[in-house]
Amino acid sequence: MCAQTETLDTEPDRGAAPIRLDGLTKRYGDVTANDAVSFDVGAGEIFGYLGPNGAGKTTTIRLLLGLIKPTSGSAEVLGADIRDRRALTDVKADIGYLPDSLGFEERLTGRQVLDYFARMRGDERREELLELFRPPLDKRVETYSHGNKRMLGIVQTFMHDPDLVILDEPTSGLDPLKQDRMHLFLEEERDAGKTVFFSSHVLSEVQRVCDRVGIIRDGALVALEGVDDLLERSGKDVRVQLAAPVDEERFATAEMIDVEAVDRTVRFTYTGEPAALLDHLVQFEIEDVDIGDPQLDEIFKHYYGNDAEE
Repeated sequence: MCAQTETLDTEPDRGAAPIRLDGLTKRYGDVTANDAVSFDVGAGEIFGYLGPNGAGKTTTIRLLLGLIKPTSGSAEVLGADIRDRRALTDVKADIGYLPDSLGFEERLTGRQVLDYFARMRGDERREELLELFRPPLDKRVETYSHGNKRMLGIVQTFMHDPDLVILDEPTSGLDPLKQDRMHLFLEEERDAGKTVFFSSHVLSEVQRVCDRVGIIRDGALVALEGVDDLLERSGKDVRVQLAAPVDEERFATAEMIDVEAVDRTVRFTYTGEPAALLDHLVQFEIEDVDIGDPQLDEIFKHYYGNDAEE
């Protein structure tokens, strides 16, 4: 059983990976929200933490920020042990955090909200960020749309120029143009050396901006690798147009996953060698073949099955 110590009297190791988890576990009675989760996030990368709502993503974030205590296991953020309250407080000045649910004081204007955070952490980049993301600063937060609240949150997250940024569903409520702007901004931050921990259930944006991805299911990590490697390892997305309907059992091979045959069209994910697929297809009268890389949402379904649809 892990001792829940308030202070461990250890100095943060700034040369370590910005985020490091080792068997991190959180239980609430019989419910395991995080189950022995282990991974590192390297400096200067955008790490995508992927899973549907309720998978355990926000629990991991709350553990990393010291908002809740682990049941067992450990983790470090910017070299500080999350169980050491003093060490974690010391490094929080270099962390930006954008929660899924923004808890701004509704009676304040956007400008007053930013002034409040500036007094605590600084605002070296406020004006630069307001050129990109433009919440109505002179209106009260209670009048804001969801998108305007999200833009205000983005500005407060980055305006003190943190080394590490933790984002929980960062583009929720943003229109497509603002989402594109956010994605480009994150890529520029990564290229400038920032580390971004990007928690989301939006598969397309994870595929677009992240260098690596961890997929979490029911609190357990079920995949951890580079986005390009994950796409490559997961085979090819194939659509075959036949001259006449064919028996699916005769057509399918062991290397075909998720075979769907509708009339004369067969779709599947192929995990074998391309040459073997072509040798197999010449046995049939083919009108057209389309072979492409799978999208992350298709891969996600392999890990979640019917739950991915939900």
